[in-house]
Amino acid sequence: MGRVYNFSAGPAVLPEEVLKEAADEMLDYRGTGMSVMEMSHRSKPFEQIITEAEQDLRDLMNIPDNYKVLFLQGGASQQFAMIPMNLMKNRVADYIVTGQWAKKAAKEAEKYGKVNRIASSEDQTFSYIPDCSDLPVSEDADYVYICENNTIYGTKFKELPNTKGKTLVADVSSCFLSEPVDVTKYGIIYGGVQKNIGPAGVVIVIIREDLITEDVLPGTPTMLAYKTHADAKSLYNTPPAYGIYICGKVFKWIKSQGGLEAMKEKNEKKAKVLYDFLDQSRLFKGTVVPKDRSLMNVPFVTGDADLDAKFVKEAKEAGLENLKGHRTVGGMRASIYNAMPAEGVVALVDFMKRFEEENL
Repeated sequence: MGRVYNFSAGPAVLPEEVLKEAADEMLDYRGTGMSVMEMSHRSKPFEQIITEAEQDLRDLMNIPDNYKVLFLQGGASQQFAMIPMNLMKNRVADYIVTGQWAKKAAKEAEKYGKVNRIASSEDQTFSYIPDCSDLPVSEDADYVYICENNTIYGTKFKELPNTKGKTLVADVSSCFLSEPVDVTKYGIIYGGVQKNIGPAGVVIVIIREDLITEDVLPGTPTMLAYKTHADAKSLYNTPPAYGIYICGKVFKWIKSQGGLEAMKEKNEKKAKVLYDFLDQSRLFKGTVVPKDRSLMNVPFVTGDADLDAKFVKEAKEAGLENLKGHRTVGGMRASIYNAMPAEGVVALVDFMKRFEEENL
């Protein structure tokens, strides 16, 4: 069987060119006679890999000099603790809860201080983004936290919340590098890479330098202090070296595609094909308020659980993989990240049209 169209939410589809290049270098990385998997993280070749990866990411996102880029482990979920440990000086933080991951992050932060949930969309199964233009931001809050793109529910902040001068912290795991971003609006912008950038095992944290201090909460493990990793240029201990190498290749691939402006344009076109069909379909319907729709994750349902299951099964047989929705929403979800080719979305819509005709 050849390559399938993989609509998984993560670990997710990677660019074919990147996989082929990695395959070519698997046994012998550029004349070193070994794979990057086998290479010392203190070696010259690896130093070049991580330095170049960071520089390419800085170029793509126009990251200012007063922000550090850290390649860490533990996934986005470890950041749920690391953020309050490093930033909760007053032991107060405001969280905007627009999905499962923001909800988990807020719960974790409660171990370290007072968490105010200043807005939420849980009342309608997280199917929209609340108005965040004038929120009751706490006077003494250390930061305001959001999950910018909600992988499970398919919503996206199109406008950042008005944090009234407080530091904004954002989890961008599922929209990382999908469109241009103004890094200066954030204190921390971070994400697990296994959705849009690389293999599971790396989380990238872009953090403003003034937030990196020795003044962390008592009992914070050495490995969970940002300063530890910033001072050691992400090489305090053995990093997820092979994952960083693949991320570096993806950064180069995005550059070759024309950067984040070009990515946004491609992603909008791809998403439009699917949303336009959903909006006129008699069988399928999207679950998200149109103005808050994500370009990356598209949940949809037929309204009948048995029919949904039949769809997922038959789609798999047609080479359209991982379309089952998250258990909290049910139905289906197509994740159409940067590396999903436009043909994949067209193939999905063609299949949906056939399925609709056969099952109405």
